[in-house]
Amino acid sequence: MATEPKVRFYLGANSPGGFFSLYDQLIDPAGAEEVLILKGGAGCGKSTLMKAVAAQAEERGLQVEYIPCSGDPDSLDAIVLPERRAAIVDGTAPHVVEPACPGAVERYVNLGDCYDHKGLKPRRGELQEAMKGYKGCYARAYRCLDAAAEIAADLRALVVTPAVEAKIARRAKGILSREVRRGGGEGGRVRQRFLSAVTHKGPLVEFGTVERLCRRVYELSDTYGLSHLMLTHLLSGAAAAGHDVIACPSPMAPDRLEHVLVPGLSLAFVTSSPALPYEKRPYRRIRMDAMADPEAVRRNKARLRFSRKVSAALVEEAVDSLAQAKAMHDNLEAIYNPYVDFDRVHALAGWAAGELLGDREAG
Repeated sequence: MATEPKVRFYLGANSPGGFFSLYDQLIDPAGAEEVLILKGGAGCGKSTLMKAVAAQAEERGLQVEYIPCSGDPDSLDAIVLPERRAAIVDGTAPHVVEPACPGAVERYVNLGDCYDHKGLKPRRGELQEAMKGYKGCYARAYRCLDAAAEIAADLRALVVTPAVEAKIARRAKGILSREVRRGGGEGGRVRQRFLSAVTHKGPLVEFGTVERLCRRVYELSDTYGLSHLMLTHLLSGAAAAGHDVIACPSPMAPDRLEHVLVPGLSLAFVTSSPALPYEKRPYRRIRMDAMADPEAVRRNKARLRFSRKVSAALVEEAVDSLAQAKAMHDNLEAIYNPYVDFDRVHALAGWAAGELLGDREAG
């Protein structure tokens, strides 16, 4: 029996401009009840604690939104418990989280206390050596991503004209009239989440999240980067009609949309590319490439092909640098792990579960 996919989004992205954070959108501060901000260095058990609390929440039948690390998607940077209006987040750099209402809502949990300070003292030099080169790997990855993004922008400029933009706008208007009924009350709320990430495993998209939240999926088959032009119309139309929307930017261009989800309508619009195809059978498929300027595509065919090839190679180089950084981080954690009191970590996980999953009313 196949297990139901989990809801997984990223709040940080390895982007052309460096680490791009959406952690200010972790949870609505006006409605939050409990937020635990974890502090502590490498290997001290932050992800372990969050996984333990998430497992207990699922055992109680509660929904869990997982926020994996964009550098290492097997590790967690946060979990959100919507029904409890609660969250736990790794508040260490680069995803620093500042409390909006400290003490009343947010509380710090110091997992650094789980280190064996005396035991680690003699290994100080080894730890410092293991940290060397880590930041350099990320800097190189970001330079490669920046170059790839410049090429992608040049590629888009070749095939987009005002006529193309108008054609896409008309198509979006038709979809909205067919799929998006006006809801009650005011405009819908827009939340931002990354659905995809550039990781040490390569570029990933959490299409399982789409499957979990939405039954009807429009696949925007897109080679040239035209989906953003349609998604902006779809997002604004759905929100104006009173529906809450999850806007998913591209990690390669955080100012551009890559996917849009409208869970209240069980409706999603996802970008599918040759590098990251949507492999399920969609509700509808839209060939965005067919909307590009045909004369420009014909005239620049060789240039477009070359641009895609070079951009892919640059992303591959970035992924290689992220993999080197991951190997260094693994080595650092291997040094720390024997000096972490994991019994204490699990005890803190039990305390956190009691605080967040207790019998108070979810409201």
